[in-house]
Amino acid sequence: MSVRKVVMITGAATGVGAASARWFAARGYDVLVNYRASRDEAEDVAQQCRAAGVEAVAVQGDVAKDNDCRNLAQVAKERWGCVDVLINSAGATLFRPMSDLDALDAQDFSGIFGVNVVGPYQMTRAIVPLMEEGGSVVNISSIAGLNGTGSSYAYAASKGALNTLTLALARNLAPRIRVNALLPGMIEGRWLRDGVGEEAYDRIREKFAGDAALKSVATPDEVAATAGWLAVDAGLMTGQLMVADNGILLGRPPEVR
Repeated sequence: MSVRKVVMITGAATGVGAASARWFAARGYDVLVNYRASRDEAEDVAQQCRAAGVEAVAVQGDVAKDNDCRNLAQVAKERWGCVDVLINSAGATLFRPMSDLDALDAQDFSGIFGVNVVGPYQMTRAIVPLMEEGGSVVNISSIAGLNGTGSSYAYAASKGALNTLTLALARNLAPRIRVNALLPGMIEGRWLRDGVGEEAYDRIREKFAGDAALKSVATPDEVAATAGWLAVDAGLMTGQLMVADNGILLGRPPEVR
């Protein structure tokens, strides 16, 4: 049994997941760093967490596979005996223009939904028996699930489904466990840059920052800090879809004539 609190973070080798691992480690949490394919990066993240004076382990697992989710839970149980916080950060997409309705097929939808919707459900189901009173789950969603934007139809639809899943889990796991979703807008980093290419990335970033009320784009560290607050300190919140989008949904202010 761990004397410190324990967090499990899926998709923690890079991006928001990696930043979340560092955020929790800096606050004294032991960390399970889940990854699907990026082993070296996940091991680096785990080492960064250990440098903060906590225990951390990198564990491979595909959240779309139920057996992998159950194995992740078993690793946490054997090592620490409990999990206090689950951050469902693993995500998948295909970058396909919404102008082309033929750019996606049923298999594409299934693959994306497997990671973005089924994954958080399976991971939460596996972890709930290890959570004590006051446990917390945060699903990393997106404003794409509210306004139908994003990298593809399948991605936007999956985030909308994740939002609804969050509400259902929150209702049924209360009062023992809180479940919320965090909905960022654009996040700086390799994921989008690799998906659209350097030139398009710079153009998208410039437009987003120009349109957002805060005139900025979120960093993974900023999103992780917001997710951490939602997981740890927002004790009155459950079933909430917390938008943290730099004010992009506000739109441009109307011109005064």
